[in-house]
Amino acid sequence: MADNLTSTRPYLLRAMHEWMTDNDETPLVVVDANADEINVPPGHAKEGRIVLNIGWSATRNLQMTNELVSFEARFGGVSQAVSFPLTAVLGVYARESGQGMLFQDAPDVAGSVDSTAKVSPLRPQNNAAADDGNSDDDDKQPPPKGPGLRLVK
Repeated sequence: MADNLTSTRPYLLRAMHEWMTDNDETPLVVVDANADEINVPPGHAKEGRIVLNIGWSATRNLQMTNELVSFEARFGGVSQAVSFPLTAVLGVYARESGQGMLFQDAPDVAGSVDSTAKVSPLRPQNNAAADDGNSDDDDKQPPPKGPGLRLVK
C-alpha cells in the first residue's frame, strides 16, 4: 500500500505558495536548471540553479499540477513561457522573511521533504571588495561563495 503513495512535493509547494500569498510575502522557487524537461529563459541560471518568482503578480496562468509548474512571466520586458517538473524544485521560500522549505529526495521515498526551515534568500555576492587589484598572498581571502540556500535551526 505504501508503494502507491504519491509525492508530497506538489502538495507542499502549493501549500507554501498559499501560505506565503496569504501573508503578503513573495513566493520564490529554487529550480535545478540542469533538470530534464525544464523550460526557462537562458542566461538567468547561476551555478545550475534558477530562482523564480511564482507570485500571482509576477506570473500569468500559473498552474501547479502534481507533475509540472507552468506559467508565463516577463524576463527583460519580454513575456516568456516557463515550465519545469516538480522533481526539479529544490526549495521554496519567501523573499521577505526567508521562511521556506528545502526538498530533498530520500533514498527510499521519492519526493520526501528533508526539513522545514528558515532559508536565507539567494543574493548575489558583491565581488568588488574581493578583487582590489592586489596580488599579495598575505592578504588573500578565500573566494566568496555564490548564492545558496542555508538551513537555520
